[in-house]
Amino acid sequence: MRDYIMKLSSSKYVLFMDENTEKNCLPVLEDSLGSSGLSFSKVVISSGEQNKTIDTCKILWEELTKLQADRSSIVIHLSGGVLSDMGGFVAATYKRGVPFINMPTTLLSMVDASVGGKLGVDFNGFKNHIGLFKNPEGIFIFPGFLKTLPERELLSGFAEIIKHGLIADKSYFQLIRQAGHPSEITDEKWIDFIAKSIEIKKKIVEGDPFEKGPRKILNFGHTAGHAIESWSFKTSNPLRHGEAIAIGMMVEAYLSMKTSGLSHAEMNQIIDFLCEIFPFPNELQNANFDELVQIMKQDKKNRNGMILFTLLKEQGKAVYDEEIHEDEIKEALNFYLNYNF
Repeated sequence: MRDYIMKLSSSKYVLFMDENTEKNCLPVLEDSLGSSGLSFSKVVISSGEQNKTIDTCKILWEELTKLQADRSSIVIHLSGGVLSDMGGFVAATYKRGVPFINMPTTLLSMVDASVGGKLGVDFNGFKNHIGLFKNPEGIFIFPGFLKTLPERELLSGFAEIIKHGLIADKSYFQLIRQAGHPSEITDEKWIDFIAKSIEIKKKIVEGDPFEKGPRKILNFGHTAGHAIESWSFKTSNPLRHGEAIAIGMMVEAYLSMKTSGLSHAEMNQIIDFLCEIFPFPNELQNANFDELVQIMKQDKKNRNGMILFTLLKEQGKAVYDEEIHEDEIKEALNFYLNYNF
């Protein structure tokens, strides 16, 4: 990593981080760079999805301007998924684009957010409503950062690992099931899972970099999940991204069984496993299904007024652009609420 960064010969290195990564991860980065002589201009923002807004982008653009960063400067994200999404958007639009590097510090950002070139911010309560596609100059993953995470953040990233198996590799999903609860997974197994998930996502993204077709399979669990996550922002205990996606995968597993060929047995296996890891049966008790459907209508994958889902034909095989009607969505949400956890 040190040699790679030094070869870039940047005019200025700007390090974006939040208060958590400044405390827990910056010392690790500084130790790894040793006596390289590299100097960083550091910008710290507040963590949390609630700060993934245009207002925070303004702060970051202002900081880059104060630092007199030019187009040969490099922005480095020492961060989780929120800041890598938003920081990449800021870098890609500042002076029509400066290069950036991702150093993901959460499991979610290691296996998902830092890979694939999707950048953006939330807007008016809608997830990633404003954004663009641009790949980082490089991605450096240090699994040791996982030791800095509370269990809830680890679980959030685990949801995306589960998704990768469900959409692309049934045998991988079965390995994940056999590994048990994330708190019991060994360091060596985490490295294997991170590498496999990145391999799956990289292959999908390279075949469809701008999400015109097959890349849409990465959205399994996300049409319902993003709506649930956005709705939860208004509650006293907002869901983490992965928690909402786990609920979304349960809802969409039911839709997959109803409309796309997933067997009852495979649906039950998926939902039972997700229930073991993410026991949130009461999270939607007060949700208004009509409101959730209205949020889903803003999903970026929709076309001609129809809500389009990525669903499962079977474990390891996904289909996309599946038209689902509002009454079917509400039926699936009700199924989740009444499932025997």
